[in-house]
Amino acid sequence: MRNTATFQKKAYPIAVRCLTSILYFFLFSLSSLAACVDKEPVDEEDTDPAINPHSSYLEEEESGGNTNSGPAFPVFVNYAPAFPDAVGYGRNAEGARASSNREVYVVTNLNDKGAGSFRDAISQPNRIIVFDVDGVIECSKDALALSNNLTILGNTAPGDGVVLVNSYVSASNRSNVIIRYLRIRMGNKYWGEGSKDCLALARCKNVIVDHCSITWGRDENCSVTRDSGESSENVTIQNCIIGQGLENHSCGGLMESDIDKGITCFRNLLIDNKTRNFKVKGLNQFVNNVLYNWGEGAAYNMSGNSEGDSEVAIEDNYFIVGPGNMWRNALVSTDPDGTKNYAFQYIQVNPAKPFKEGNSNFRAYLSGNYYDTNKNGVLDGHLLQQNEWSGTPTILSVPSELHPSIKSQTNATDAYKYIVEKVGAYLPTRDEVDTYLIEELTSLGTKGTIIGRPFSVEQFSIGGCGNFKTGTPKTDTDGDGMPDDFEDKWGLDKNKAQDAIQIAENGYTMIENYALSLEYPAEYEKAWKEAYSE
Repeated sequence: MRNTATFQKKAYPIAVRCLTSILYFFLFSLSSLAACVDKEPVDEEDTDPAINPHSSYLEEEESGGNTNSGPAFPVFVNYAPAFPDAVGYGRNAEGARASSNREVYVVTNLNDKGAGSFRDAISQPNRIIVFDVDGVIECSKDALALSNNLTILGNTAPGDGVVLVNSYVSASNRSNVIIRYLRIRMGNKYWGEGSKDCLALARCKNVIVDHCSITWGRDENCSVTRDSGESSENVTIQNCIIGQGLENHSCGGLMESDIDKGITCFRNLLIDNKTRNFKVKGLNQFVNNVLYNWGEGAAYNMSGNSEGDSEVAIEDNYFIVGPGNMWRNALVSTDPDGTKNYAFQYIQVNPAKPFKEGNSNFRAYLSGNYYDTNKNGVLDGHLLQQNEWSGTPTILSVPSELHPSIKSQTNATDAYKYIVEKVGAYLPTRDEVDTYLIEELTSLGTKGTIIGRPFSVEQFSIGGCGNFKTGTPKTDTDGDGMPDDFEDKWGLDKNKAQDAIQIAENGYTMIENYALSLEYPAEYEKAWKEAYSE
């Protein structure tokens, strides 16, 4: 057990709930009275963690294993139930944390199925999924169908992280799902034109997708839609790269809901999709997104002239025109030794106006949207004017009170800067595909590749998924997904796997705090020093 003399907190980060505080005070008073009667020294190894909770670990309570104290993890001012910085309609998703039967599943191999695989991990509900392996997961055609109450933490992978290829991920008809730092690259190995979305979210509820990279879809790249007449509800797509939908249906996605069931699209990069970036119906926030190099179909499609009602806020987005090239790396010849020779082919397309369609049923509040048309390599757009887009929506003077506030909302220029630095699955590091896409974006008009009907993954922009550097997983004695050095530092028990699913004072489980420490290292180091250093 850790030395209690050196590992006591200097200050508690938040107050313990009143009833629990009374209980601890009562227990402490009894122990103090007993100490007065029995003067024998207390062996540190026999110290009751319920009385001295910070010496090692606070025992789980009967109510699902929750804790009210423990490690002095940082308390986030931008707290949300899903994770810090979660915004919009999906911010209250709790994933596996909502279940008293939650467990940690560690992905340990790159197999398509079987024990230790990602497909096996998502097959059961109530799981927090972390990764002890890196590289490309070559999936079979079968959909990667998520279960209810799932939390996926892709930033826990070593090396360059993981990427799913050849299949699609579906959270359709599911609820309470958190997907973070995952790369999904569907491709055309099994799928024809217009067949499946790369990430499908139909009739789902309380779902948030954050810092994911979603590319090469065969229908849409990422869609939130109805199913059997029922709408999705409380969904957020934020900080994601959604790009390079494959022809002949190169689409960013559909964002469709009922008028009282909201979807938030916040700070995403929609890039190299010919059309539907997004196509929106229903209750929707579209805030701080960057759209780059769309084609002649549509950038933002206002409901497609639907008769259904829409109530939307379109604020502080940046529309940046790219070169408008329909691109294909076509096979030219094959050498006697089997070497295949490819050549670039370009077809010029004329990008549509930033907004398309929309009738009086489409009620929209528009503010702070910028439009950069000159393709000169400099971000120097102008405030978008109504005469620069088509359609006849009903323009609102103020946003609807139905929309939740987004405290991290910025102006369009600052949103662009954030996206360049941190959009997509940038942890544990950006892969070569995302790096290529960011290089296109930052060319500001001179580079762009709308992919047209490739015959194989080799014909994609960089010849496939790119190279992945292999990392070394950290030692994890109890196999709970938290490395020993993290558990040692924060006073957890590296021989007790049950630690990982307990809820800390800051509202997140221990394993979630480990993942957050990779994302917010400065905050965790500051909290540790304030609580434990001399």
